[in-house]
Amino acid sequence: MKKIFLYISALLAGAACTAQETLLSPDGRLRLEFSLADGGRPTYTLDYKERPVILPSGMGLELRGEAPKLEFGAEIRKGEPGRPVSLYDGFTLGQVARSESDQTWRPVWGEQAEIRDRYNEMAVTLRQAATGRDMTIRFRLYDDGLGFRYEFPEQESLTYFVIGEEKTQFAMAGDHTAFWIPGDYDTQEYDYTESKLSQIRELMPGAITPNSSQTPFSPTGVQTALQMKSDDGLYINIHEAALVDYACMHLDLDDRNFIFTSHLTPDAQGWKGYMQAPCHTPWRTVTVSDDARDILASKLILNLNEPCAYDDTSWIKPVKYMGVWWEMITGKSDWAYTRDVPSVQLGVTDYARCRPSGRHGAENENVKRYIDFAAAHGFDQLLVEGWNVGWEDWFGHTKDYVFDFVTPYPDFDIAALNEYAHGKGIRLMMHHETSASVRNYERHMEAAYRLMDKYGYNSVKSGYVGDILPRGEHHYGQWMNNHYLYAVRRAADHKIMVNAHEAVRPTGLCRTYPNLIGNESARGTEYQAFGGSKPHHVTILPFTRLQGGPMDYTPGIFVMDVAEVNPGNHSHVNATLANQLALYVTMYSPLQMAADLPEHYEKYMDAFRFIEDVALDWEESRYLLAEPGDYIVVARKAKDTGEWFVGGVTDENRRTVTLPFDYLDPGKEYVATLYADAPDADYQTNPQAYVIRTGKVRQRTELDVEMARGGGFAISIREATDADRKLCKLK
Repeated sequence: MKKIFLYISALLAGAACTAQETLLSPDGRLRLEFSLADGGRPTYTLDYKERPVILPSGMGLELRGEAPKLEFGAEIRKGEPGRPVSLYDGFTLGQVARSESDQTWRPVWGEQAEIRDRYNEMAVTLRQAATGRDMTIRFRLYDDGLGFRYEFPEQESLTYFVIGEEKTQFAMAGDHTAFWIPGDYDTQEYDYTESKLSQIRELMPGAITPNSSQTPFSPTGVQTALQMKSDDGLYINIHEAALVDYACMHLDLDDRNFIFTSHLTPDAQGWKGYMQAPCHTPWRTVTVSDDARDILASKLILNLNEPCAYDDTSWIKPVKYMGVWWEMITGKSDWAYTRDVPSVQLGVTDYARCRPSGRHGAENENVKRYIDFAAAHGFDQLLVEGWNVGWEDWFGHTKDYVFDFVTPYPDFDIAALNEYAHGKGIRLMMHHETSASVRNYERHMEAAYRLMDKYGYNSVKSGYVGDILPRGEHHYGQWMNNHYLYAVRRAADHKIMVNAHEAVRPTGLCRTYPNLIGNESARGTEYQAFGGSKPHHVTILPFTRLQGGPMDYTPGIFVMDVAEVNPGNHSHVNATLANQLALYVTMYSPLQMAADLPEHYEKYMDAFRFIEDVALDWEESRYLLAEPGDYIVVARKAKDTGEWFVGGVTDENRRTVTLPFDYLDPGKEYVATLYADAPDADYQTNPQAYVIRTGKVRQRTELDVEMARGGGFAISIREATDADRKLCKLK
């Protein structure tokens, strides 16, 4: 590993400094200006190639006022704490420390085998004269963007404190086009809206669609990662990195002046965070470029996280899996075993006396059928949902003791099924739906992980559907964020990988804790069975949700009319079959699911071949073409085999793209297999129409590929052998 950490300058604490400090990115294209505005308000600006990205924007926090101190034994009187305390003005400039760093690191899994972490840093320490409090703002400027955070050193004048609100601003230079979802304390499961910033207020009511738990907070509030595009062609992305022991940040827009202000998720009492110095906030990030592909390729979020926390990572492996899942999502079968009981009390309800409904998905013979197919086609694992008792009344009742995570239904033989799967060379994947009863999950977590140890499970899909218990807490508050990380750390003690659904959206913590192998935290494929998602959804997610880490999007649906699975469900999957194949490349994840039913794949085995072949872990990734909301084309080189895989998706518009192959080695011939939309394919009227063509390509080859409405394409590329000489050029 190459590492340079050079201290350039550090002024003595308390010495006089200039009123304005400048920081340049290593390549000089980004320029940060920090200053103290009137009243001692910390302020920053950011320019890219001498074009404004962030106009003068305020910084700091507002603290809860201190309540009167009570002596032990005194009468306790409830009341409002004192007036809010400013930690955003009244500052003077103290020490300014500068440094630069250039190093490389290797992720356990990822889009690249090696990542460069190169930045210039400036740490500005401020003194609030009226209170004697110190606060440091640390800036890191990369070639692709900015990260900054607030740090609170150990000091007598600020030890324990409660955040009322964070006051970080992001002042935009114009009425940008934004790709946004409503600000919400409990869900990100919304379709994206593309609009001008000035239109968010008008469009917000239609953008808020129903969810099992949701708390929108503002008519102009949106969530990060927020992708924008300026009229003069700048792509700007606002997010956060390393969200630890803090509340998730949203953005509240002043739509007259186009100024975003940070808005933290509150706890049950309305407060935003409980802190003890020395401590710091997460990083606030701004990624910027005049090329959309640079946003997708950025590793800024990962670089701002701490290195891997584990000495041994040999047990952390990418996973390709199937699941007893889509049949329940579509309503063909049930998670619950019986319909005989109106309510369940664990330890009291006698399932042996209950009649099975005949619709239970996690039933021995059905699970074996999936195991047989998954094993025969090279999958690593099989997820089984609804295996454990309690599903009869799990949802909507805010039950505390809802599941125990160890007791299987009578028709799920956990020992025999695991032995059967292991005998065929695959594992079962555990499912822990908490029903958002977090205290209950923590009380059972150790026993649940020990059960996984006993039967050879090494990965778990967890879920947090519904309103959080304890009541009043939110999915994205400080308390819950600490729980999610607690679950990941405890899982690591048992060498278990975690795929958390309904958890807070990722902020790069998978670098530090690589057993956090996946998250949902967005509107995934399941919504295609709940009425559908817009075709442009998959052209936006890599610019937004995937900025902080991989998504368990659960692609691979081949039968688009859901009524063919469940005649009572008339939803339609808004994609072509070729589009679904492309997602295995465009939606990066080391955890990839083939979500459809085995019998559906058996109808299209020539197309299913791509899912069998596509890699999970990458040596190199190239973003070839991209425009948020329109299209994305990605090429990735497999880490182990050196084979390349290419995927492209489009929105609701038919389009033709010209593909380069300049990433291939010069002087070599390759065999490419193209899975593309047929000429008459259309996501609404003819989604299963596809063609497969094979031919030779070289580094200088260019190929025109037409994508249908809601369509796409996938390509697998391997080096040609002597036996491939008779193949013609791919056309």
